[in-house]
Amino acid sequence: MPAWEYITTPLLIHNTAAILNNWGSEGWELVQIVQGPEGGLVAYLKRQVGGESSTAASAGAAAAAEAAKQFEGEA
Repeated sequence: MPAWEYITTPLLIHNTAAILNNWGSEGWELVQIVQGPEGGLVAYLKRQVGGESSTAASAGAAAAAEAAKQFEGEA
């Protein structure tokens, strides 16, 4: 049975395709999009454990942090 890792990331309305394509290129599969508590959209993604290198995971985490800053109006 495969093991999965999960991540959530905010989606910017004007840039959803680019954000999702970026995560998809790193092996992440979109599971669901829901409305967040502040009214914005949040994407839930998964990928099989061991499917990507730790470098890609670090890049994905950095991208999520930057998207969160933009989502909260800090950037």
